[in-house]
Amino acid sequence: MNAVLLDLDGTLIDHFNVIYRCYVYTQKKLGLKQVDFKTVKQTVGGSVPVTLERLIGKKELPNALIHFHEHFEKIFLEDVDVYPGVYWLLKALKKNGFKTAVFTNKGGDCSRKICSHIKIEHYLDAIVGHGDTSYRKPDREFTQYILSRLQCTPDKSCLIGDSPFDIEAAKAVGMTSYAVTTGTHTSKPLI
Repeated sequence: MNAVLLDLDGTLIDHFNVIYRCYVYTQKKLGLKQVDFKTVKQTVGGSVPVTLERLIGKKELPNALIHFHEHFEKIFLEDVDVYPGVYWLLKALKKNGFKTAVFTNKGGDCSRKICSHIKIEHYLDAIVGHGDTSYRKPDREFTQYILSRLQCTPDKSCLIGDSPFDIEAAKAVGMTSYAVTTGTHTSKPLI
């Protein structure tokens, strides 16, 4: 194995307080009932449009996206907690010659800013997120894109993530995946 792809939210960082605050802001702006933290956390993973549609519905989605991003842009570098062991893991992977990348459904631009903010970007060969292509996890093309950026093959790579989107993204190309329960799901939906 020579490459490790890592999801961001729920795998490397806990960013759920900020994400939740943005959903609450959006719901208030639209005059909708506030959803609880647990529901938001369990719904996150497929990208903001997917999560918003699940929580708010298709009809409100265009306006909801505007409000969510408006607030997110102001606060997304607040409350970014790096999980224990992340710096050690990334340092060890680089020291042992692995190619590493953040592979996320969070927006690519803000993911790169967050990685810089928490000072992990120098451990990473790539940071790819939603909006960097027209695909998102679990689309096969998105996984193929990150592997081609790293010049790696599925049989020599693995993906570590916390949601079914991560597991399915790896399966789509026949790549090994490892699930962590630090984020959005317990082990049951990740099997």
